[in-house]
Amino acid sequence: MSLPILIAVVIVLLYLLNSIKILNEYERAVAFTLGRVSAQPMGPGVIFVFAPFQRIVRVSLRQEAMEVPAQDIITRDNVTLKVNAVITLRVVDPVRAVIEVTNYIYQTSQFAQTTLRSVLGEVELDELLAHRDRLNQRIQTIIDGHTAPFGLKVVSVEVKQVDLPESMLRAMAKQAEAERERRSKIIHAEGEFNAAQKLVDAAALLATQPMTLQLRYLQTLTEIGVEKNTTIVFPLPIEFMTMLNKLSGSIPTPPSP
Repeated sequence: MSLPILIAVVIVLLYLLNSIKILNEYERAVAFTLGRVSAQPMGPGVIFVFAPFQRIVRVSLRQEAMEVPAQDIITRDNVTLKVNAVITLRVVDPVRAVIEVTNYIYQTSQFAQTTLRSVLGEVELDELLAHRDRLNQRIQTIIDGHTAPFGLKVVSVEVKQVDLPESMLRAMAKQAEAERERRSKIIHAEGEFNAAQKLVDAAALLATQPMTLQLRYLQTLTEIGVEKNTTIVFPLPIEFMTMLNKLSGSIPTPPSP
């Protein structure tokens, strides 16, 4: 074999070796042949790219987390706050993701910022704090509608952090304190009412059998005696005092000399 032929064979071998590309399982290659895009992406595995007639753009199919920068938002009840979010997205159509937009990550970020401001600006602060899941779903639906034409799927949107002004934090703390005090008073009043109701029921039960009141007095004396007290206060029934007053009023007073 002559030297020129050997050199040509070596050049062809080197060209073929250089044309071999390996794509991972999560990668696809959008191939352009003489500037025309292929209908189907290439990969995964071993592919051949014959430069300079062909070139490829690698696209990852894995989910990507993108943080939306903090946005200044004025809610419907005129509260100014800063809100940021995290968006999880993935490429479902590599060909459209390459040929429809210049940078699908940047474009999705811009859509997310404007959508975050518009959606959260339509709700009140209490709704933002209490119904965050519903707002996340609404934001996801809107962003997904914008990104679907260029082959992206928004998997989830989560409002990450809500920064409230200091004055609003103090007002919310006072409101929470007042609410807890109100609940404490209601619980205390309910306890007093239940105790009074039980006393009324006990008095009505004791009134049916007068002897039970005497037994209750004796039980009280027994409980006092257990404590080894030196002084015992024995309560007299009101009926007994009334009877003594009647007896004293019925005894005639002797005339004075």
